[in-house]
Amino acid sequence: MFPLLQISLLFFASVTAIWPLPQVYEPGSSTLWLSPNAQLVFKWNQEGASQPAKPSSWQQILESRFFNVLQVAVDYVSRDPDHTSAKSEIPLYESLIQSELVLEAAFERMKSMLLAERFVPFKFQARNVDFEPSVTSAKTYVLAITIEEYRISSDPNPHKNTSSEAYSLEMQENGSATIKISSVQGGLHALNTFAQLFYAHSEAEADIYTPYAPIIIADSPFFEHRGLNLDIARNRISPKDIKRTLQAMSFNKLNRLHLHATDSQSWPLEIPTLPDLAQKGAYHKSQIWTASDLRNVQEYGQSLGVEVYLEIDLPGHTASIHHSYPELITAYNRQPWEPYAAEPPSGQLKLNSPFVTLFLMALLSDLFPRTAPYSSYFHLGGDELNTNSYALDPTVNSSSKAVLRPLLQDFYDQVFALTAAHSLTPLAWEEILLDWDLTIPPSTIIQTWRKPASLAAVVARGHRALFGPSTHWYLDCGLGTWMDPDLSKPDHIRTKPPYPDWCPPYKNWRLMYDYDPLEGIPDKDRHLVIGGEAHLWGELTDSVGLDGMLWPRVAAAAEVLWRGKGEVEEGATRRLAEMRERLVARGVGAGMVQMEWCLQNPGGCLH
Repeated sequence: MFPLLQISLLFFASVTAIWPLPQVYEPGSSTLWLSPNAQLVFKWNQEGASQPAKPSSWQQILESRFFNVLQVAVDYVSRDPDHTSAKSEIPLYESLIQSELVLEAAFERMKSMLLAERFVPFKFQARNVDFEPSVTSAKTYVLAITIEEYRISSDPNPHKNTSSEAYSLEMQENGSATIKISSVQGGLHALNTFAQLFYAHSEAEADIYTPYAPIIIADSPFFEHRGLNLDIARNRISPKDIKRTLQAMSFNKLNRLHLHATDSQSWPLEIPTLPDLAQKGAYHKSQIWTASDLRNVQEYGQSLGVEVYLEIDLPGHTASIHHSYPELITAYNRQPWEPYAAEPPSGQLKLNSPFVTLFLMALLSDLFPRTAPYSSYFHLGGDELNTNSYALDPTVNSSSKAVLRPLLQDFYDQVFALTAAHSLTPLAWEEILLDWDLTIPPSTIIQTWRKPASLAAVVARGHRALFGPSTHWYLDCGLGTWMDPDLSKPDHIRTKPPYPDWCPPYKNWRLMYDYDPLEGIPDKDRHLVIGGEAHLWGELTDSVGLDGMLWPRVAAAAEVLWRGKGEVEEGATRRLAEMRERLVARGVGAGMVQMEWCLQNPGGCLH
């Protein structure tokens, strides 16, 4: 485990509750009830105002065992009225109105969900045991939660960019509840943790209780970037589906949703200045994501603390552009397709065409200003570039990497320059660095995917990197091939029994949870590993099966991103199973974690 990630194990064996598990978690065993009229009370430290006295014993815990967690750094985003500048950070105490509005909305949403989901945790108790508190005895209520600002002048935490997400939560036996934060993001995390402490009562429709008072929690993520990459191009995933996914992501303290918005098969994303792209490139007009759809999804994510950013994969994975601008694409839908693409249809942007340059300027000049108010990220792709296609490109006439590399460098120089002009941080897949050895801006974040060793190779070259290897975190792997057999090729292994896909086995939640992203990364380079993403590519997923493909496996990745590599053991299974039940109660069709008999009989399913 990581040296900074120490946890109090007091009472842990008897407690299910929270996912991801907080860094400091000390529950009690007394019951409190949440008043349906409970309110937030804000207590901000204005600049120059006197600092509050140390409130209680939990302060010493924070300062002695967890001083590194609650540090001053604020990530609440403020934009100029025209939404054209890059995001900037402003202190919490300078944005009191915005902060209170966001947190009050989150608090009311939390109360409504707790009442609506009616989660009674009988699956986690022995059969025929009365585990619920009496509804007729005197009750102690939580009537208010005080939100206070926590500010520390120094910052020994090497992962400084996560400090702004830190929070502490204390509930005393008398019903007093206090949350301390240094940013709105930390407040959203605290409220999501608070919600997991409470259960519905089977005999009282409006009563919600926690059996864990008094409780002390201090928490902060280990990794800054905690994300999910979701393909919305190969099959239909609607904005409504994405909003449901964002709710589940926020509940699991994930903070980045990467929308792989276009691919060779379809272009569902509306580009107002280039309307034919979606009108002709989507499978059907009913499947177009309008500019309004995208804006609403990004705004909704922002309200939940999840930054939604786009990927337009370039220059490969672009065959769908052929439907509107055929002159820009080389090697479109060649047959057989295998020499020209990783999957059909083949087709890539030409590398040496002035018309491609004009197209890119129009495309990105439309997208960048519209997405910049909601994210400082933009993903420019760069994976699986097929060299054979450029032997058919009349502007190139070569498949030689020696010929293609300077052309590819010029291509990316143009898009990187435009990204910088809009003050955006570019992301790209690992191939542009590891395979093509391009010169890229130092600010570029490289996303690794092919194998765990890619991460070490990228950070060794001084670039910030994301992990999410196909060996561990590809959610679409192990489902079997989507290709039908070509009867003229009877020896093709992927279209013969057992009809495997390219990346078996299925990545179950335990495999994902057991992944150690920092294994093999030298200490001197670990600060460059800013986080990771689980990936769901869409060849065999649409709206109907989306939830079960994502959950609960993405939740397993979420705890790795929050704490580091997990230990596969019964306690983790029980906590994840509880998160799954809460997701299902919120309308998310999450798959099973464990058989109910095992949950009701701790220790009975060990092997």
